Amino acid sequence: MALFPCSRLPSGVHCVNRRRLLVLCVCVLSGLISMFFPDYLKGKRLAAVSTLMLSEVERREPALEGDELPVKTPWGAPLVWGDSESSAWRRDEFTHHDVRIGLAILAVGNYNHFLHRLISSAELHFLLNLYVTYYVLTDRPRELDPPPKLGPNRQLKVIPVAEMPGWDRLGLRRMALLASIIGERIHLEVDFVYSIDADQEFTDTVGSEILGKLTATLHPVFYGKPRHYYPYEKDPDSMAYVAEGEGDYYYTSEFYGGLCSEVLAMARACSLLILQDQERDIKAQELEESYLNRYLVNRRPTCVLSPEYSWWESPQVPEVPTKRIHSINRK
Repeated sequence: MALFPCSRLPSGVHCVNRRRLLVLCVCVLSGLISMFFPDYLKGKRLAAVSTLMLSEVERREPALEGDELPVKTPWGAPLVWGDSESSAWRRDEFTHHDVRIGLAILAVGNYNHFLHRLISSAELHFLLNLYVTYYVLTDRPRELDPPPKLGPNRQLKVIPVAEMPGWDRLGLRRMALLASIIGERIHLEVDFVYSIDADQEFTDTVGSEILGKLTATLHPVFYGKPRHYYPYEKDPDSMAYVAEGEGDYYYTSEFYGGLCSEVLAMARACSLLILQDQERDIKAQELEESYLNRYLVNRRPTCVLSPEYSWWESPQVPEVPTKRIHSINRK
């Protein structure tokens, strides 16, 4: 007995039926993949996004723009100024792509009162042409009642966390919390995730020029200063230690991100380093920021944001062409 009855049909008919059967099999297989392996399809979309990060436009950016502003790092990653021609090129790359972004905000204790201001400012300036989900990790969920008014393609998700009194404890727990929520939830819902301090405010346009596999932001106080000014961890016993001669820039922990897989790997690595130091009663000088910089020495970011994306009022902070993210609580 033949496996498929259609094989017994007259010449020409069996070929058509086999073709139809093949189409039917492909459709069924696609449906099964969509139903039982949604992460596979999401992975295919992420692969396309990753390829986008290595586009020909990015590779042809000039090393300098105008007389003063460098737009490339020594290892070839874009150094982003929002109004530069190279940033316009990067934004154009995302115009026709369905990219979803998560903005993770940890607010505990008194930092909760900054939430409405931060989210409202993001609604005016942050990635307005893309899908954005705000993930608010807070010990006071009622602080967001009533929730801020959101535009189309924007949503707010509140995730309760335990209270963490004291800045030191908060600074050492955020990486572990970020790793946990990305691994359990965020990576299933968005392509990129960015972490921002609660006491920040968007004051000008922040567009898709910030998107990269792994994005870090230059610390405004140390931008343009010689390396010996950088507050890298100097205790050789600490897992955050950076030896003399290591490191290219000093990065702030107030705003960073990238593809979910990259940020998850970074958050897990940093939280493990923090745990190893805690077990030996060692605390890095700059807390979470020290471990972030240690990680970025070994794994250089693929996109570096200028101090336009982390700025505050201080005689130590240089002027920038446009202040895009402003720290409210710093002087």
